[in-house]
Amino acid sequence: MDDSTATDTVPDAAITQTASDRVAFVTGGGQGIGRGIAHWLAAAGQAVAVVDVDTEAAHDVAAEIGDLVSEIDGDGEAIALQADVTNRTSLETAVEATIEALGGIDTLVANVGIYPSGRLDELSDAEFDRVLDTNLTGAFRSVQCCLAALRESDAGRIVLTSSITGPITGYPGWSHYGASKAGLLGFMRTAAMELAADDITINAVLPGNIKTESLEDLGEDYIDRMTESIPQGRLGTPEDVASAVAYLASPEARYITGQTLVVDGGQTLPESSEALAAMATESADSTK
Repeated sequence: MDDSTATDTVPDAAITQTASDRVAFVTGGGQGIGRGIAHWLAAAGQAVAVVDVDTEAAHDVAAEIGDLVSEIDGDGEAIALQADVTNRTSLETAVEATIEALGGIDTLVANVGIYPSGRLDELSDAEFDRVLDTNLTGAFRSVQCCLAALRESDAGRIVLTSSITGPITGYPGWSHYGASKAGLLGFMRTAAMELAADDITINAVLPGNIKTESLEDLGEDYIDRMTESIPQGRLGTPEDVASAVAYLASPEARYITGQTLVVDGGQTLPESSEALAAMATESADSTK
């Protein structure tokens, strides 16, 4: 597990292009990648609504952001809000609370995702539907609930957290997860066309294997195998993803919409295990 925190890894000049008077609404902000995104945007000066189904986790991250902002003498701030992306009413309540407390919403980061494992011959309709309802329909609900506020922004930004699994790769046991993450990109492309007239952009990041609490739950064997499959030779950190999100959420990314940004350390590049072996051989030869 990665012991570093966003405080350790966010550079002093983090994402200087991000306007300091912007407000970000980050779903799934209480842990993992969402936590890293919330930290990074706050370090850049944004006010952040940390939204999570786990109220205590959201409050913990908001408190961390308070400490971070004080440490760097920054302008960011954070509030903690409970919401379940499978429940429209709770999302609407969180959006209203954000607007009341922080003055609006300029950026939506739809980051919530679950990935229980289940093989095709074992999956029930309910299990399949639960993953799609959380990962795909949950993002749709989040976008809809934030739209009115985003239209009031000078530079409305939506960033979806997809994955390399589904859009680019597959993994046994995650057919439902892959379907949900691939579906996000289909949703994004049409949404980008519909929202262009409102000067709202929508893009997606596609993380590879990122060091989070959830990844650790998959076990050391999985982590070791995945690390060996990555040309950079390491798993990513939440901050690797957060920096990509922060750019797509910035005013400077105004002419980028309906696009994807893969954040995977080159994991999807090798055409075979032999390609990775050739890299290792070349590296060994260069050290002789």
